[in-house]
Amino acid sequence: MIVCIPDRDIERFIEEDVPYGDLTTHLLGIGDREGRIIFTTREDTTICCTEEAARVFHKCGAKLTSCMPSGTKLASGIEFLAATGTAQALHAGWKVALNLLEYASGIASRTQRIVEKCRAVNPALSIVTTRKSFPGTKKISIKAITAGGALPHRLGLSETVLVFKQHTSFLGGLESFLGSVADLKMRGRETKIIVEADTIREALLIARSGADIVQLDKTTPAELADAVALIRAVNPNILISAAGGINEVNAAMYAATGIDIIVLSSVYFGKPTDIGVTIIPA
Repeated sequence: MIVCIPDRDIERFIEEDVPYGDLTTHLLGIGDREGRIIFTTREDTTICCTEEAARVFHKCGAKLTSCMPSGTKLASGIEFLAATGTAQALHAGWKVALNLLEYASGIASRTQRIVEKCRAVNPALSIVTTRKSFPGTKKISIKAITAGGALPHRLGLSETVLVFKQHTSFLGGLESFLGSVADLKMRGRETKIIVEADTIREALLIARSGADIVQLDKTTPAELADAVALIRAVNPNILISAAGGINEVNAAMYAATGIDIIVLSSVYFGKPTDIGVTIIPA
């Protein structure tokens, strides 16, 4: 899946870091000297945003000499991106590119590890991520999770129907709403209807309603394993997703319950990947 980061975003990232030029490089008088910048992994990493880092250097006046694609899984000590140019160009792009690479690769690496652990237990499982990425970073976050092997659960409110209790409270409660699921499906024929449940009892009611997906929130793996069998007995065709508190430590336990979809936010938050940078004169 290709996620396009537009030029205006790349230019904004550069402008945030170099709004009026590089004072240090200017005062040292080294701006026009030729050099090379090399990016190397310092730990096992699924790299991401190498293409955007390359565009950063291009816009700063440097020339790319090597670049591995996003989604490549690397061991520690591997050179994966390099560019040549003046010291002025290399220093202007250095930290902008590094920040993109470290934060995006951190998300991609966490995602990759979770996907591998879950698929080892349940090969048919879908791993999807919520819209809880930090504001202003959605395009990068979505590129990172897809580089790690996941897909977005919801890109926003405009293209999905996910009914929470915060919706049904305006409709007389969950049971009152469930009586209108057939009509809702008729009015949104191209869209799957997802309804969230806080309890197993609610999940069974949702399964009987004809909804396409029942999403259980903050249910333990042990509770979920029992719920899956009950839900399938009521409606063998409904898909079952789990959300809330799922992370790298417990994701495989959720996968083993027999659900169809894991929904998580945890991959967005954590330590950036450690990437080494060397800048040397030509």
